[in-house]
Amino acid sequence: MTAVAAVRYLAVRYLIDKSSSRFTVRAFATGMLSSLGHSPTLAIRDFEGELEFSPENLGAGSLRLRVKADSLEVTDDIKSKDREEMESTMNKSVLESAKYPEIVFATSSVSASQLGEGRYQANLNGILTMHGVSRPVAIPAQVTLMGDMLRAGGEFPILQSSFGIAPVSVAGGTLKLKDELKFAFDIVARKQD
Repeated sequence: MTAVAAVRYLAVRYLIDKSSSRFTVRAFATGMLSSLGHSPTLAIRDFEGELEFSPENLGAGSLRLRVKADSLEVTDDIKSKDREEMESTMNKSVLESAKYPEIVFATSSVSASQLGEGRYQANLNGILTMHGVSRPVAIPAQVTLMGDMLRAGGEFPILQSSFGIAPVSVAGGTLKLKDELKFAFDIVARKQD
């Protein structure tokens, strides 16, 4: 392989632009009073990361993402008192943000296939570390390249119990949140020189 060909296969580095990105997590109510309950959607406000991607070598991709655990905010239209109580419970009792300030995902392998011009289906296999526990997670994503910008979107579930987190329960257990959480993302990243 010539030096020019080797350069072509180097992955391009992108930094996530959080101001143009959206990253949420949804919890689901269960229990006898779940019809009266609330299935909250939380916006992840403070995150950063970098990724590498090469259309010529789709397996050479990578992603490293860091989230500030205390940056999750309830986005639903509820009373401010309820919002504050939910966010406080989430930070102190559920995520224990003071003890575990970061949530980190780093890929161990990437596979991708081209769907069309500048469009790819990628599978990001990696390790998610949350609440002091690290577990393998697979994240499917649709990736689009547009000039110096990369956009990736998708969703994936996790079980809170896999990370040593007990689902929240209130009203004597008649209203609680399910173990499964659903993460959704629409990430914009910009090419770095």
